[in-house]
Amino acid sequence: MSIALIFPGQGSQQVGMGRALADNFAAARAVFEEVDASLGESLSATIFEGPEDKLVLTANAQPALMAVSLATLKVLQSETGLDVGRHAAFVAGHSLGEYSALAAAGSLSISDAAKLLRIRGDAMQKAVPVGEGAMAALLGLDLDAARAVADEAAEGEVLAAANDNAPGQVVVSGAKAAVERAIALAKTRGAKRAVLLPVSAPFHCALMQPAADAMREALAGVTISPPAAPLVANVTAGPLTEPEAIRARLVEQVTGAVRWRESVAFMAGAGVTRFYEIGAGKVLSGLVKRIASGATGESVGSPEDVARLKAEAAFSAQG
Repeated sequence: MSIALIFPGQGSQQVGMGRALADNFAAARAVFEEVDASLGESLSATIFEGPEDKLVLTANAQPALMAVSLATLKVLQSETGLDVGRHAAFVAGHSLGEYSALAAAGSLSISDAAKLLRIRGDAMQKAVPVGEGAMAALLGLDLDAARAVADEAAEGEVLAAANDNAPGQVVVSGAKAAVERAIALAKTRGAKRAVLLPVSAPFHCALMQPAADAMREALAGVTISPPAAPLVANVTAGPLTEPEAIRARLVEQVTGAVRWRESVAFMAGAGVTRFYEIGAGKVLSGLVKRIASGATGESVGSPEDVARLKAEAAFSAQG
């Protein structure tokens, strides 16, 4: 059995996530303390206590989700003996989750990941004035059909397939009017549903170029080490281990599509049979089941999840 560690993206956040881990494990508390110190504020208080409208702000949600993922990982390491380099064939993360994956694999420090995600969240929010961009999920259309809808609905404005999440689940992103045209058009092209997403900016399209420029500058000053397990990158859906290639793909990722369906399919094709979603929520484990029929997806984010894996000796037979 081969495993991959996968890390959630924005939308999986909820007030109180990670609190039970912090209450029960020093390894988790240490991660939250490191993130708080790196940002110069108590982000952990917002994570544990809210208010929700503060947590969901992009500049908070992104480092918050990383903190919860890494706190979960550190507890798994201390309680179950999980060793990323020995046990995981690959690591991967959805959008901001790519930073969590790199921190998990020792490619980025937790402190640097938190600072970079704060910069990333701020820059993505500021790239497009509120109300001028949007994202929509086109459900029931494959990637080619969604791209055709985006091309026709653009009418000279920015509109692109931003997330290829699973078969029949593609998200488009761009100028708000173009997204609204895509919703109407998709319904005539066989989409089961086409709905606006509750996001504050049009992520993963050309409108995010100012944020990509900000990340190029921020990443230039950060040490990136070879990861303990190959990173399956969002923009290539293939494995990366070379630090400068990782740096470049992290910049491209801001405006590029998240090729999640292809990423999971690549890992499954390379022999991964079990995907562990580390941190908040269960979104990615659900997508795994839709993409790779022979693989299992399991979310890990609570003391109970850790205890179950410890009792199963889940990682003792790996590596």
